[in-house]
Amino acid sequence: MLPDIASLAHSLSISNDHLSLHGVDKAKVSLKALKDKPRRGRLILVSAITPTPAGEGKTTVSIGLAQGLKRIGQSVALALRQPSMGPVFGRKGGATGGGKSTVQPAQSINLHFTGDFHAITSAHNLLSSVLDNQLFNQQTRLTPGGLLWKRVMDVNDRALRRIRTSLGATTERATGFDITAASEVMAILCLSENLADLRSRLDRIVTGFTPEGEPVLAKEARVTGALLALLRDALQPNLVQSVEGVPAFLHGGPFANIAHGCNSVLATRMALAHADFAVTEAGFAFDLGGEKFMHIKCRQSGLQPEAIVIVATIRALKMHGGVALDALTHPDPEALKKGLDNLAAHLDSAQQFERPVIVAINQFTNDSAEEIALVKEFCESRGVPCALANVFGEGGAGATKLAETVLAALPKEPAKPLPFLYQPHDSVEQKLHAIATRIYGADGVMLTDEAKAKFALFDRSGFGHLPLCMAKTQNSLSDDATKLGRPKGFQITVRDFEIANGAGFLVALTGTMMRMPALPKVPAAERIQVGEDGGITGI
Repeated sequence: MLPDIASLAHSLSISNDHLSLHGVDKAKVSLKALKDKPRRGRLILVSAITPTPAGEGKTTVSIGLAQGLKRIGQSVALALRQPSMGPVFGRKGGATGGGKSTVQPAQSINLHFTGDFHAITSAHNLLSSVLDNQLFNQQTRLTPGGLLWKRVMDVNDRALRRIRTSLGATTERATGFDITAASEVMAILCLSENLADLRSRLDRIVTGFTPEGEPVLAKEARVTGALLALLRDALQPNLVQSVEGVPAFLHGGPFANIAHGCNSVLATRMALAHADFAVTEAGFAFDLGGEKFMHIKCRQSGLQPEAIVIVATIRALKMHGGVALDALTHPDPEALKKGLDNLAAHLDSAQQFERPVIVAINQFTNDSAEEIALVKEFCESRGVPCALANVFGEGGAGATKLAETVLAALPKEPAKPLPFLYQPHDSVEQKLHAIATRIYGADGVMLTDEAKAKFALFDRSGFGHLPLCMAKTQNSLSDDATKLGRPKGFQITVRDFEIANGAGFLVALTGTMMRMPALPKVPAAERIQVGEDGGITGI
């Protein structure tokens, strides 16, 4: 029987007056719980190889690793993202782990949880409404063509990617919806350190440009106080727990393919302040979430991981080696050897940040002993520690070897400062080239005329120094989702830029990436049901 959330918080020395209970199984934690609580923990970052339909289980391994650390007597907490309802009802389904390595209450977390996504959606769209109202009443320096701020919602809906508003009026304009996970307000919440920082970042949002090319900040809309009121409670991290009682701070949910892909700085600080080890993850593979964790989250916050875990599965590696999805249960050592190129690419990327890198093989029931041995031999040839983990089937008991391997790899001395791959003063071409060549393995980068014009506008306004957040397919190291494994001889095409000044980065859109995902032909929503007893199934 798991303890109620107030008892769990008490075990972390979080007092009742720092909790806002949402039932007996989840709570908001006041930022006062960080006061006079210096960082005590060591941060472990979990990332993965390039995802495939075969599954990698990065979140499941993150939870399992934390449970494994607890099993061997360590004080540990999780710091994870909370799910968006877009994937829950779309292709991916829920995002609370799997099997015996989940966070609870899973159904609540996957749906409305504590309302953070609603608050972010409401704040974003309040600003949208006010800006359109000011256009109508001629109370802004913006014109309809210069207003860049879109609307958001937490559901996949391709029909809303491009719309026209105020049809027939003088304020008619082309705009669209992004998903809430891609909202700048989401990124701002995840990167803010306190209410004052949140206010300052909201003020700095660039809502558009005047006909003369001057930026118009959200501060001019005079509703920062209202936005702050909507986001005040959402800024507080959420506390839940794993099925084995590991504390889990779940907070923020930006995607890594179209946003910066990391849980909130505050949730990470909470985990580090209340445990000796904090396990966190970065969305999708290391080329996306891992790179952004370093260049955006760590650069802004000063946080830095002391070890990096790369999750791989035999199934996914075989798929990268050319095996079809319906044939992955059959042993195929030759395809596996070929697929190891993808793992090698992510190891090469991660090792550039001068941290110990560990490979976690997330075990599936059909994995053969020969195939597992091949992955271990490959890692040994590179001098990379590797451990098999059956976290889905055995929970923490199946991750004790992984936990011991991670602890053994941790440096005895304090971690050195991160060696970033580019600097703020570098040109955008230099920044793009560094990410594309050193992380993706591309030969170079090409900017379309539209991208060049948009960046020139941002650069003239003083925003050219900002770090980059790459919007790129998660299905390939390249910007072509069909190229599995480790593609060679390709260029990355940047077709447009968007600005997120409050969050502190520019978004480079590559390939065909959209910031509003679409539902698949058969969405996951079709399998979700509610029984007569009120129980929810299918998530």
